[in-house]
Amino acid sequence: MNTTITTPHPIARQERASLRPWWAWLATFAAFPPAGYVGWLLAGHVDSPSAAAVAGVVTGALLGVGQWLLLRRRGVDLRWATATTVALGVGLTVGAAVVGYDTDRVSLAVMGAISGLTVGIAQAAAIRSRLSSILVWGGTSAALWALGWVVSSGVIEPADQWPIFGASGALVVTLVQSTFIDRLLPLEAKGSTSKVR
Repeated sequence: MNTTITTPHPIARQERASLRPWWAWLATFAAFPPAGYVGWLLAGHVDSPSAAAVAGVVTGALLGVGQWLLLRRRGVDLRWATATTVALGVGLTVGAAVVGYDTDRVSLAVMGAISGLTVGIAQAAAIRSRLSSILVWGGTSAALWALGWVVSSGVIEPADQWPIFGASGALVVTLVQSTFIDRLLPLEAKGSTSKVR
């Protein structure tokens, strides 16, 4: 009797693997609270363009470095952190101004969406993603950062005008991101540079 053994096609195996969450990404949620707190300490309440810019840059720098410490094992260099720094400085400045520095839930969600959009686009561009991945990572980051603010606004005191959402929102954001970051940003170690297939 002839027995035929079939093995999954390599592409099929790759597709199934890409659907698995990258659980290590969850650890990056811990970078959000201290990054936001230090940014708030140095810049004060996000109630003016200058305060938003300083808070955004400081928070973005600490957040970007925190994420890079994990991503560097997959070949990502410091451009990720630099992009996050600049993008959050710009995004928070624009987002806070658009909502008039208000801290109601809708305003925080809008501010978060603008910040997340700029950060997501900058991060994906920094690792030389394809245009489609840049747009998708930017769009999903916008939606998730808005959600992060909605979640955190019921836990932290929004009137303190923080530059970024707190631990509860960060946990939700990174949990959702962990389920698709490998599909949108499939990173490969390339020495000091990174390349997205």
